[in-house]
Amino acid sequence: MTITIYHNPRCSKSRKTLELIRSADIEPKIVAYLDTPPSADRILILARMLEIPVNKLLRRGEAEFREAGDLPSLDDDQALADWLAQHPRVIERPVVVDEANGRAVMGRPPENVLELLGSDGGRPE
Repeated sequence: MTITIYHNPRCSKSRKTLELIRSADIEPKIVAYLDTPPSADRILILARMLEIPVNKLLRRGEAEFREAGDLPSLDDDQALADWLAQHPRVIERPVVVDEANGRAVMGRPPENVLELLGSDGGRPE
């Protein structure tokens, strides 16, 4: 199983989600998305995997979101993905991706990751 986590180590939800993945004996690929922001194309793919519009990936409480003078329409997925690629701090976290199956979940709450790992927590039978 190939798991990728878009991770912010300063976020308690992100740390707990990573802990749950590792407790299933899986070492995920960790993308420190504040240091290596996903491209606009990748943000669109993540939103599709999550089955949500791009505007659901926004951390609306972030000052960078509230004070943005260049925020595009929240209904324009492409423009918003372009904007998020330039403002990664505003991306909701963590996003966890099962690359092999093209599925993703938001780690809010962290236990959502168990959906990707399977009911047995991802452990081989």
